[in-house]
Amino acid sequence: MIYNAYMQSPVGWIWLQATDTHLCRANQVATPGKVTERDGSSPVLRNAIVQLEEYFVGKRTGFDLPLQQNGTSFQQKVWSELLRIPYGATITYAELASRSGNPKACRAAGSANGKNNIFIIVPCHRVIQSSGKTGGYAYGTDMKQFLLDLEKAVAAE
Repeated sequence: MIYNAYMQSPVGWIWLQATDTHLCRANQVATPGKVTERDGSSPVLRNAIVQLEEYFVGKRTGFDLPLQQNGTSFQQKVWSELLRIPYGATITYAELASRSGNPKACRAAGSANGKNNIFIIVPCHRVIQSSGKTGGYAYGTDMKQFLLDLEKAVAAE
């Protein structure tokens, strides 16, 4: 069964989707969709909302949620490597490609990064350009910079 929830956050509405056992989506959306009574009964979604709320107020620097995304083996490697980037830190697309097993696949790593369906929790925002610029982000560079600034401020405390 698939469960849905929407939460208001400092970056707007977040749509969360889970199976009985795993979180499979966390995306920013313009407006919340319809939820059914059964959606609220998902412990995975309730836990994800609590953890995201803690993240946004600076009380959480890591997530402890069962995650599941469908993708190619390379995408899975990239998403796995994203989870290893420490809170408040950044790496480059080139470093992400190298860590994912193919140093020459910067564009492919960037593409896989962009296909991540569990933003913030799988921290695709922590990948930047070699020049130090934030680079692209599915939800806009302002949101990416907001998340990076939030983490740097909390990490500095």
